[in-house]
Amino acid sequence: MSATAALGIAPPPAPISDAFRSTMRRFPATVTVISACRNGADHGMTATAVTSLSMDPPSLIICLNNRTYLHDMLLEVPEFAVSILTDRQAAVSEGFSGKIAPERRFDAADWVRHERGMMVLETAHASVVCRRMGAVPYGTHTIFIGQVVDTRHAENTIALMYENSKYCAPLHALPASQN
Repeated sequence: MSATAALGIAPPPAPISDAFRSTMRRFPATVTVISACRNGADHGMTATAVTSLSMDPPSLIICLNNRTYLHDMLLEVPEFAVSILTDRQAAVSEGFSGKIAPERRFDAADWVRHERGMMVLETAHASVVCRRMGAVPYGTHTIFIGQVVDTRHAENTIALMYENSKYCAPLHALPASQN
């Protein structure tokens, strides 16, 4: 049974699904690694479906495919971390996208154990540690709501972006409009 059928929603016609997939590839997105620890075992994966949710309380959402190992892990553990990669950390993204075995992923780069238990990339553009406040399943994914319990950011780094199946970095700030 498809995810849309399970929700009682008619599946979209194939042309709409294909067009939507093609359109979403053109949405530039910040590249992150989401990490968690369960029973002493660390796990992480690359993700781009991460965004702020609220400033009061400070919170964000991450969207994970229901078939991923990290999805099941986040349903069980109370906290997780999001490390936003710099434009010099594409290899980290590749490793956490499956090019490195899960048990070896944290061996590369400057990962440190946060006081709350999960791994955080010390040289990240920014990192956010969250307490899981909710999980909302929808279609093939689950939206995880995380309330921020700790955050840090680096100075003078540039975030790694992903657009149309390629890594990229944002341009320098454009001048304000003269209108």
